[in-house]
Amino acid sequence: MKTKQIVGLAAAAALFIVTGVSSVLTHQLAASLVPVQPTGVGLTGGYTFQAPDEDYIGVVQVKGTIGEQTSTTLLGTSQTYQHTTTLEYIDCLMQDESNKGILLDVDSPGGAVYESEELYRKLQEYKQVTGRPIWCYMGHYAASGGYYVSAAADTIYANPNTTTGSIGVIMSAVDMTGLYDKLGIRQENITSGPFKAGDLTEEQIAIYQSQVDESYDRFVEVVAEGRGMDEAAVRTLADGRTYTARQALDNGLIDQICLYDEAKAAISEESGVGRFYTLEAGPARLLDTLLSAVDRVMPKSEAQVLTELAQQTQGGLMYYADLY
Repeated sequence: MKTKQIVGLAAAAALFIVTGVSSVLTHQLAASLVPVQPTGVGLTGGYTFQAPDEDYIGVVQVKGTIGEQTSTTLLGTSQTYQHTTTLEYIDCLMQDESNKGILLDVDSPGGAVYESEELYRKLQEYKQVTGRPIWCYMGHYAASGGYYVSAAADTIYANPNTTTGSIGVIMSAVDMTGLYDKLGIRQENITSGPFKAGDLTEEQIAIYQSQVDESYDRFVEVVAEGRGMDEAAVRTLADGRTYTARQALDNGLIDQICLYDEAKAAISEESGVGRFYTLEAGPARLLDTLLSAVDRVMPKSEAQVLTELAQQTQGGLMYYADLY
């Protein structure tokens, strides 16, 4: 082979290598500059995050009692609030550059302290990480825990017939010792201390009251921060009562009374974004939901009922701590 041919082949090979490397580096650089849209992501409960490619406002629904994740139904997904799914959804919205804000769609009478606080903190994290706004629209109810999470919003809209407020905490104890006596059931408790279980004494009531007061103080703090109000002013409103939409507006608990479509129109005008996206439900896991449905409808024997009650009680007392 002649020298010129060898030189030509070498030059061609070098050009091929340089072109290939350049193409790879260019592709990697472009990929690093373009935000990754976490679309098509499967979430807990059979939901799928499939957001649009254009700019949009993510609708986060808080429907029903705020509590732990519930199981799916024969129709695919439960119609009640899905806690784990909702937190995962907000995480996806945080990562998606096409998302330009959240519309919190609340229709809830309240719920558990733990899940209400966790959702509130997730919404606060969304604002801190992205710098994007959160709007809230209140439906039939946005009371207690429903108002707690609404306080994370920058602007709160409410339906003319909304019931809101109920700022407070309740811990309930159901005394079942009388029922046990009638049924001839006696429960013996061997405890490590006087306050582990047993009859509800004045000392125990004082302990539980301090816990309720601590949760209440946190609730007041959340409202004061969210609404830009003095804590003393919030405490005058936070006596557990509910408010109509008009009363809530007069007291500074909400910003505007309107219908849902009117709120969306106002949000679109403010943000310049006309598209709203709601999380999509995936196909039902038929076998799981069928077995779950069968288990729920099967009648329980008296022994099963009493056993379950006994497992939930401490010395014949059943305790509940909620934002209701």
